[in-house]
Amino acid sequence: MSDIPGELRYTKEHEWIRVDGNEVVIGITDFAQNALTDIVWVEFQSDIGDSVAELESFASVESVKSVSEIFAPLAGTLTAVNEILQDTPECINSDPYGEGWIARFELEDASSIDGLLDAAGYSVTIGE
Repeated sequence: MSDIPGELRYTKEHEWIRVDGNEVVIGITDFAQNALTDIVWVEFQSDIGDSVAELESFASVESVKSVSEIFAPLAGTLTAVNEILQDTPECINSDPYGEGWIARFELEDASSIDGLLDAAGYSVTIGE
């Protein structure tokens, strides 16, 4: 059974969002990292300061099984990327909701978070 923290918001594409002041932290869920298996590479297609549209790909995660795009759950400006992932991408597997975060965004519209799934809704989405 996947770990689905109650304080986060989720997308059907398996990203999570944590509100942190006027920014949000984004990563992939425990369910997603488990499906990908061993993550070996993270690549960013967007640079810090770039505006990213809702559901636009801004990064990709490569595992021993496949490459998966990471989508911006909501429109905003990329303010930081997790530099740790360049040398230790496997921390997404070991700590997807902590050290394995992927990026930080300043949202165009903070109220848009309300349109994302809560933990119960995400649990239903993944059949748990």
